[in-house]
Amino acid sequence: MLLRLLSQLRGQRDANFEVVVVDDGSEPPATVQPSETLAPEIHLVRQANVGPARARHRGILEARGDVILLLDDDMSIGRDLVAAHARHHTETSRRAVLGYIQSDAQLARMPLFERFHALMLERFASAVAAGRRVARGADLCTGNVSFRRSDYLAVGGFDPSLTLSEDAELGIRFQKAGLELRFDQEARAAHGSDHASLRVWMRRAYRYGITDRHIGWKHADTPGANPWRFLYLMNPFARPLLLLSAFVPGAGFALARLGITISILLDSIGLERPALAGTTVVYGLEYFRGVRRAVGSFRHTLADLRDFNAQRPRTRYGNELHR
Repeated sequence: MLLRLLSQLRGQRDANFEVVVVDDGSEPPATVQPSETLAPEIHLVRQANVGPARARHRGILEARGDVILLLDDDMSIGRDLVAAHARHHTETSRRAVLGYIQSDAQLARMPLFERFHALMLERFASAVAAGRRVARGADLCTGNVSFRRSDYLAVGGFDPSLTLSEDAELGIRFQKAGLELRFDQEARAAHGSDHASLRVWMRRAYRYGITDRHIGWKHADTPGANPWRFLYLMNPFARPLLLLSAFVPGAGFALARLGITISILLDSIGLERPALAGTTVVYGLEYFRGVRRAVGSFRHTLADLRDFNAQRPRTRYGNELHR
């Protein structure tokens, strides 16, 4: 997939850019040959595995350009992606541009949980394009985003302690620093994930809950950073289950495994829509188990939710997503 992306970058109509590939401890190491003679220039940087935040930070430091475009290696792009991002960054602009991450053509053959993520991406894009919501810092996703290098360095770059949600946390600091968050439906990239492990996916949902609760504390002055906001984005009929998972995590663990088993069964007999709805609830069950793990006891979880509800009437939230 990386070689496919590099080939597509070579085919961009706007060739006034360089490509920095950061190999974050791949085994075996990446074998891309650096180039100083073809446009765009491709530079390969190898390092020991230190996680996505530090890897992307290394790439940004290595880059020589003023505008940074971050792409995941499993993206597929059209010939105008670079130009679509570039047009937003004038000499005086201060903005982060979120590109449209759409479903890969091979989506039908992907696992159910990957199709769930694709559905969330489509809902986000549709809501922003229709004007039903405005992109915020927590929506920032490094799979397809651009910003000025100087703005990135001014807010301190990625938090190297984070192994998940490092992009959303950076977006929150962009927003607090006054950057405009802009969504461009024409800056399209198709996500072609090769993730295949259900166990890993469920574990990541749990870890997202833990990480996001810590990010919420770090940015306590930003209600949109609080993970409890997701509770009120879910179908009202699902909320009692998510609360049960937060307050009785053992029950949430059992429900999540039962729920994903039923969802996979529904999908196997062609009932994709209810299967995706079930997968959404399963993700939430694992996510709020993670929130509980971060907060600690039943009493502290109750107080945490009560504090959020005390400020929630003054805040409105839109659909959000984790990848």
